Amino acid sequence: MTFADPIATDLEQSRTRILEVAERHFRRIGYHKTSVADIAAELGMSRANIYRFFPSRTAINSSVCGLVVKEVAEIVLAIAQTDAPASKKLADLLTAIHRQSTRRLVEDRPMHQLLVAAMDGSWATINAHNEDILAILKALVREGLRTGEFKVQDADEAARGIITAFLPFFHPVLVEQRVQEGEAIAACVHAQIRFIMTALGTSDRALPEGISA
Repeated sequence: MTFADPIATDLEQSRTRILEVAERHFRRIGYHKTSVADIAAELGMSRANIYRFFPSRTAINSSVCGLVVKEVAEIVLAIAQTDAPASKKLADLLTAIHRQSTRRLVEDRPMHQLLVAAMDGSWATINAHNEDILAILKALVREGLRTGEFKVQDADEAARGIITAFLPFFHPVLVEQRVQEGEAIAACVHAQIRFIMTALGTSDRALPEGISA
């Protein structure tokens, strides 16, 4: 039988509490306006105590960003693990990523702004998240190759191409620009997914319902 280290457990619980409070403040007033003193005050801690668990304010920002993108990663992974054909899973996955980006812009703008900063600053958490999504796409393309739905030479290259082609529909800055311009985004998303499926060599018969080549 193994026993948890009580010191490590207490440290992790304290880190979790700090991030929970930070996330609430970020969602309410934005990460720019939230100070370490605000977080410490709600927790009944000193600022110095906060820095025992996070080496810098940037580390707090990055960790909260990690919580936000984790929601997206969990949705994407759940779709990828269904029993649907690879082509349908890919279409559903891309649609879900776009919907999450748009929802965040409209309903949770403070977190949208946090992700803009993360993308612009190439934060470690956002880079790790992007690598996770890329890994899921690579596996999905390989699955489609095995089932004959996709016809490409290099699965890894195809996965990178998918991300590049779909970037305007999930990058927070580009999504915001499209919304501001009043573009018919739903139709554009549909068309871009159709384009990606065609590039993957998906036949008309293998295309998901609602997507036609």
